[in-house]
Parts: sequence; C-alpha cells; structure tokens
Amino acid sequence: MDREIIVVCGPTAVGKTKYAIETALEVGGEVVSCDSMQLYKFMDIGSAKPTAEEQAQVKHYLVDEIDPRDSFSVAKYQKMAKAAIEDIFSKEKIPVIAGGTGLYLNSLLYDMDFSAPPKESEYRDALYAEAEKKGVQVVYDRLVSVDPAAAERIHPNNLKKVIRALEAAESGDKVKNFATDLQPCKDYKVKLIGLTRDRAELYDRINRRVDILIENGLLEEVRGLLDMGLSEGDISMKGIGYKEIIGYYNGEYDLETAVNLVKKNTRRYAKRQLTWFRRYKDMKWFDISTYENDEECLEDIFSWLKK
Repeated sequence: MDREIIVVCGPTAVGKTKYAIETALEVGGEVVSCDSMQLYKFMDIGSAKPTAEEQAQVKHYLVDEIDPRDSFSVAKYQKMAKAAIEDIFSKEKIPVIAGGTGLYLNSLLYDMDFSAPPKESEYRDALYAEAEKKGVQVVYDRLVSVDPAAAERIHPNNLKKVIRALEAAESGDKVKNFATDLQPCKDYKVKLIGLTRDRAELYDRINRRVDILIENGLLEEVRGLLDMGLSEGDISMKGIGYKEIIGYYNGEYDLETAVNLVKKNTRRYAKRQLTWFRRYKDMKWFDISTYENDEECLEDIFSWLKK
C-alpha cells in the first residue's frame, strides 16, 4: 500500500471538519485531529469539537483524549498523532489530518526531534543569573546581536526560549525556523489541501460561530472548568474563547466586551493561520467562496486527489 496522508487545513471556521470527514469517506480514511484545543476533554463548545454525529460518520483520533489539567506539548502531540497514523495504515486506510494548529502540523510534515532537551550548562546558568540581576530585556538584546532571525521569532519575555536560542547560537547551531529550515518527514507521502474563503465571508462565519458558542453554553462550560480547579494559568485555558470568558468572570470587563474580544482574537488567529499555511509550497488551495456549494468544491478536491 502506498503510504500517503492527506492534510485538510485552513483557518478557523473555514469548514475543515466537514471537508475532512467528506474526504475521509471518499478515500476510505480516518481522521486525525490537528487542533491544539479539540484534544482536551470537557472542552467541547469553545473548541468547536466535531459533534458526536460527525464523529460517528468516520473514526476520529486525538479528539477528547487529554485531561485539561494535564500538561501537553507538541512533542506529545507528535508521538500520539504518529501512532494514530500508523494505526490507520495498519487497517489499510488513509490518514486524513484535519486542523489548524500550524506547529502541530509541522511536527508531522517535518523531521522534528523532541527527544533530546538541551544539556544543563554553566552558560545557561549564567544567562538566567543575568536575567534575574539585570532584567530579561538584557538577555534578549544579546540574542538580537548574535541571532537576529531567531530574535524575531521569539517574544522578548519568553526567557526560556531566548536562552535556548542563545545556547544554540553559542554552539554554532542556530535554532531552526520550523517554517523554513526543516527536512520533510520521509515516513509517508503528503497531499496538502488548503481551504480558504473570501475574507469578509470568513470573518462573518467567525462572528456568527462565536454567537452560537455563547448560545450553546460556552459560559457554563468555562464555569464548569473553573469549578474543576482549572485557572487562567493552565495551558488548556489559554485558548481563544476560554481566556476571554475567564476575564469576564474575573470582573475585568462585561459580557459584551468578552464576546467581542473572542471574535476579534479569533479573526486575528485566522489571519495568522493563513500566513502560516501559505508557507507550504506544495499546498493545493481551494477557495470555497468561489463555488456554488460545498459539494462542487468537494468534487474538485476529489478530482485533484485522484491525479
């Protein structure tokens, strides 16, 4: 069997869930989620998780699997997703990767080895001491001078990443840019499908979806998570739709402001997603807005897959 995976990606609210399911049904595949929020249990509404009915149409992996109180990382995602891909291959089916988390997708498309963390070093200890004594900005400025490309990608306040980049520069091995410098994974072939829509239409879909999330009980979902002991400090609660509602519950602003923040932050996220996915040179883009309906677009996608 030809080991090939199909990736269906695009910005939030573009319609990836439906298109991934229809693609999987067409090619005889199963879906592996590539979404940093949908893998958490108890977070069904804010993550726009595939419904029970949608998941009944085709088997989904990495949906509803992780307790939001547990730590999670791209390294863990890569391990679980690759295991799922191999499981699907073992059934002689085709893995359909669906989602919009760019770094998670990179972990499947490129050789990214997370197994060997940097060694403890006197240099690292000295940098932490310098940050504590003189401030984080001083250490960041050092990175700007030795590896400006890495400094552009790393937030000045992310001291851990700043120091890792400085260590790499010190050893003559600058931190790789996941978007441009990595070697493609050779475990399987990849067909990349990018979904997009007219910007005004996409933003309208985002705004309407946020209203639906509120109607469907997003506030109650967040309250339940807080009652479980989760807080804004948990990685799972930093997702768009959760952090803004927590701010509302903390009395930082009223509900209308919270909802508008969710919409604004989601639109900004969609823009960043499109920027990320457009870096993939082999992506075949389908602008759903140019079709009369989903069925016509899907027909074109299926025709392209058969080439």
